[in-house]
Amino acid sequence: MRVTFPHMGTCSIALQALLENLGLDVVPPPPITGKTLAIGAQYSPECVCLPFKVNIGNYIEAAENGADTVIMAGGIGPCRFGYYAELQREILQDLGLNVNMLVLEPPLGMITEIWHKLSPLANGNSFAKVAEIFYFAWRLGKSLDHVEQTLNRLRAVEMLPGACDRIWNDTLRTVGKTRTFRELRESAQHIDWMIKTLPIRQQKPLKVGVVGEIYMLLEPKVNLEFEKRLGRMGIEVHRSLYLSDWVCEHLLPEPRAKLHARKVKRAAAPYLRGHVGGHGLETIGHSVLYANEGIDGIIQVLPLTCMPEIVAQSILPRISKDFSLPIMTLILDEHSGEAGLQTRLEAFVDMLHTRQAIATGVEHRAK
Repeated sequence: MRVTFPHMGTCSIALQALLENLGLDVVPPPPITGKTLAIGAQYSPECVCLPFKVNIGNYIEAAENGADTVIMAGGIGPCRFGYYAELQREILQDLGLNVNMLVLEPPLGMITEIWHKLSPLANGNSFAKVAEIFYFAWRLGKSLDHVEQTLNRLRAVEMLPGACDRIWNDTLRTVGKTRTFRELRESAQHIDWMIKTLPIRQQKPLKVGVVGEIYMLLEPKVNLEFEKRLGRMGIEVHRSLYLSDWVCEHLLPEPRAKLHARKVKRAAAPYLRGHVGGHGLETIGHSVLYANEGIDGIIQVLPLTCMPEIVAQSILPRISKDFSLPIMTLILDEHSGEAGLQTRLEAFVDMLHTRQAIATGVEHRAK
C-alpha cells in the first residue's frame, strides 16, 4: 500500500509524519502548482468548488508517482464536502486509475471511533503505539500553527523585510521534518529563539481578522498567500481557524476547544442559529467576536459556489452595519489572479488607514 493525501496547509505535513511513523509507504503529492489546478479543473465538474479541483489534481499527480491509496476525510451536514470522496472516487475510476479511496468520517470526538477509523492504517501497531503516533502528529501540527500564528502578527512590524518568511521556511525545513518528540522539542526551541530575537518596530499596526472556509484559509497556494501580502502591507493578521483548533474541537475531547466552540455559537446566535454546513456558523461567530475585540477590519475568504460561506456572506453586511466595521469578501476560483487580489487588498488596507486617520485626526497618505 502506497499512501497519499491532498494538500491542505500544514495538515499535510502532520499527516505525512503520522503515516510515516506508522511505517507506511507514503507518496506525498507534489507541491500545488498551476499544473495541479489545471489537471483538477479539467477532470472536475465545472461548478464544483475550488478545493475539490485541487484535490483531484493532487490525487492524479500522486498516482503518477506510484500512489495506490488515497486518504480523504468525510463530512456531515449541508456542505458538499461530505460527497467529495465518493465523487472523486468515481472520477479516478473513470480515468482508469487503480486507486483505493480510504475515507475517514468524522468521529465526533469519540476516541474509540478514531481508532476504528485509523485501524486500516495501523500497520500492525498496537492501540497504544497508534495513540502515541497520533499525539506526536497533533503536537507537530500544533507547533507549526503556533509559529504561523505568531508570524502572522509579527510580519507587520518586522524591521527586516522577509525576515518572518525566512523563519517560516526554516520552520518547515526543521520542525516540519521531525519524527520524534525530542527532535520536535529541539527544533521548536530553535525556532522560538529565532522569533524572540527578531528585530521589530515598536508600533501598533492595524489588525484584520480572517474568516471563511477552512481549506481556503489553510492552503496558501490556493489563497494566493493573502495573509503574507497583508503582513507586508503592515497589517497584523488574526486567522479564526488553524489545523490544531479543528483537531481539538472535532477529534479530541479537549475542554477548552469545546468551550470556545460554544462561545462562537453564542456570538453568532443573534444573526445565525442553525448549522449551515462547513464553517458558515463559525464565520459569523468569529466575526462578532472580532468586532467585540476591536478589530479594524475583517476579510472573508471562500471558494466560488461554497454554499455555507455564501449564507455567511449574506449576513456579514448586518454585522458590518451593527459594529461599523469594514468587511470584505474574497471569492476565489481557478481563474483568480494575483494582480486582482493585490489590488483589492491594497484598496481595503488604504480604506482602513483612512478610517484610522479620520478617527485620530492624523493625515494618511496612500502609498
